[in-house]
Amino acid sequence: MIAAALAAAWAGGLVFAAFWTLAGVAVGVEWAWLVASEPRERRLSAWIAAAFLLVAGVALWLGVYLPTAPFVALAIVVVGTVVVALAARPDRFAALAVPYGAAVFAGAILLRRDPQDGLLATLWLFAVVWGTDIAAFFAGRAFGGPKLAPRISPKKTWSGAIGGAIAAVAAGVGVAAWGGASNLWPVALIALACSVAVVVGDLVESGVKRVYGAKDSSKLIPGHGGLMDRLDGFLFAATLAAVVGVARGGFDAAGQGLLRW
Repeated sequence: MIAAALAAAWAGGLVFAAFWTLAGVAVGVEWAWLVASEPRERRLSAWIAAAFLLVAGVALWLGVYLPTAPFVALAIVVVGTVVVALAARPDRFAALAVPYGAAVFAGAILLRRDPQDGLLATLWLFAVVWGTDIAAFFAGRAFGGPKLAPRISPKKTWSGAIGGAIAAVAAGVGVAAWGGASNLWPVALIALACSVAVVVGDLVESGVKRVYGAKDSSKLIPGHGGLMDRLDGFLFAATLAAVVGVARGGFDAAGQGLLRW
């Protein structure tokens, strides 16, 4: 999966947009399938979420040619959320399948479309997220200690979260410096915030699975659950990074807005 993500990032353009849009569609379907209780409503809400997410992903990619496309994609997500809520009733929580799935690809596409720093910002995001996950796993196993949120995710520890945050900051600063960024303190703070977002995203998904009595979001990846299990932290971090980037650089320079201070 890491190799595929890196290859798509290097290719950029339609390949990158298609890769992450399909990932978002899968996550949205898994959410709807997990939350909707009745078979008919489950299938209907999953299909509707998939359709709206696919159209939203295409619309967002068209932002390269049409400046208003991000707003069109947002409108599609909003309408899709309402339609799924109606289709899945009384399990209206299934409606979050659309914004949750969209968060998988929206931030990534907005960062990557920057013609100057799109690739660098994408690699930065990968480094922060993967650094958090990998370091948290090994630090938690090595040091143990108090649990982070025992009622939601009994295996997560404070030592793991701290270790992940340290690794995320180091990785984020390293990638930004490699890419020529000069003012690294803001980059370090954003990396720290994104690392926290990764942990929060992981806990949110764990909480949802606990509420609905599921061990994994699906069986899409043998032995590893579903894509929602793998991308729960990524979608929170990508959204935060994109919000910072767009706020400072606009839709056409989100990568620069994220890394150039």
